[in-house]
Amino acid sequence: MSALEQAARVRRGAGLFRLADRALLGVGGVDRVRWLDGMLTNDVKALGPGRSGCHAAALTRTGRVVCEVQVLWRPEELWLELDAAALASAAAHLEKFIVADDVALRDRSALRERLALEGPLAPTVLEAALGRPLALAPYGCEDVDLGGFNLTLAAFGRSGEPAFQILAPPGSGDALAAALLDAGAGRGLVEASDEALEILRIEAGVPRHGRELDESVLPDEARLSDAVSTSKGCYTGQEVVARLRSQGQVSHLLVGLSSDGESPLPVGATIEVGGRPAGEVTSSCVSPSAGSIALGFLKRAHAGEKSRVRIGTREARVARLPFAGPGAAGR
Repeated sequence: MSALEQAARVRRGAGLFRLADRALLGVGGVDRVRWLDGMLTNDVKALGPGRSGCHAAALTRTGRVVCEVQVLWRPEELWLELDAAALASAAAHLEKFIVADDVALRDRSALRERLALEGPLAPTVLEAALGRPLALAPYGCEDVDLGGFNLTLAAFGRSGEPAFQILAPPGSGDALAAALLDAGAGRGLVEASDEALEILRIEAGVPRHGRELDESVLPDEARLSDAVSTSKGCYTGQEVVARLRSQGQVSHLLVGLSSDGESPLPVGATIEVGGRPAGEVTSSCVSPSAGSIALGFLKRAHAGEKSRVRIGTREARVARLPFAGPGAAGR
């Protein structure tokens, strides 16, 4: 089954993914909550058993994105779940701000094997595997027993669909995958590839480290509004974020791009308007439902839906995000 076929089936049912590109950074020590609250854009102090996770970002002093993280509250540590390609730079950035604080950063990636369930029927498959209903708030986490293993489940993903991350003991992946595929038999579950998940991510308009997110990008440019608290206290980069929101708008925005043709738009290509550079393509794919699509940053003046642009020899249109999944046009 091709990646396009897998992506289409996940949108109708559910997909099981083996994740090799995710990392886990543990934040321990007596001062971990207070200290991390000053490092991240969201309200870490509000986390606990009742609110066990949130979406956040670490910023430079000038308000640019070092990394995007999912914060998971654990009784003895806070876990930062993030792209593996961002781990080294994120750890180095955070380490610089540990001065007299009782805080320790530890790479916990090797302690957890990673699977994910994504798709509209993902909750149904997971409940069948658990043998009970599951009530997990968005970004929250919970410890469960499944297939004889103690796991941590977290409610977030990259497809825009209902999604669960599975953080499991090392060596348990094959047995857990078998248990989930058995529970998903007849419920629309398909085992899917990294390429299929990348198609789903682009369809959903979800930014990714190294593509849409790096230290040249502001959170509001990448549409990370749900990762930024507007009511919490100070954090690194807050002054820039607050000034932009109170005095004006960002100059570029992450947009969707749609083009005729059967091949992906070239990543890194310049987006032109009226023969002048106006942005850059950051991710692209061929979608089973939307054709040749891409994500990119475009000057705000040209970022309106249906605006016409040129990318190399091809014409493209600014498209509404997401291209597919919940919230897509026509759904």
